Amino acid sequence: MFLVLFFVLLIQFFTYWIFEPLGSFLEHVLEIRLFPLIALVGLILLFSAKTIEKN
Repeated sequence: MFLVLFFVLLIQFFTYWIFEPLGSFLEHVLEIRLFPLIALVGLILLFSAKTIEKN
């Protein structure tokens, strides 16, 4: 029983160790204070595209 508990705790530790930095980075990037910058870049890319020529 203790062996199973040890392996479960080991798996949880390594899962946290691998995915915690990724989650922290995504949380920082997707913060609401960065949304205006992301929206501005999106609008610039949207309206800077060349117009489609009509046949």
